[in-house]
Amino acid sequence: MAKKVTGYIKLQVKAGQANPSPPVGPALGQRGVNIMEFCKAFNAATQKLEPGLPIPVVITVYSDRSFTFITKTPPASVLLKKSTGIGKGSSRPNTDKVGKVTRAQLEEIAKT
Repeated sequence: MAKKVTGYIKLQVKAGQANPSPPVGPALGQRGVNIMEFCKAFNAATQKLEPGLPIPVVITVYSDRSFTFITKTPPASVLLKKSTGIGKGSSRPNTDKVGKVTRAQLEEIAKT
């Protein structure tokens, strides 16, 4: 018999840096999920990625307090900022241009 799903948790966690502090701890604690078990599993799954890169993760919580998770690709905005070498976007969008992305960089981002 299949386990009953009690909910989903959507988070953005830095690759290889999941720890029980907010936002991970409180979000998982509300559902009764073992926080350290998730942190170890997530860090193991993302160890080959660039450390510190924010990774969206969807955690499925079951009625017996077990869980599964799916990692997704990093947000395109983060990859674009990384490829242009800027820390943050323009303070005045569509007025001040802060960086340029070449076609080769876009192709590399698309492969990610």
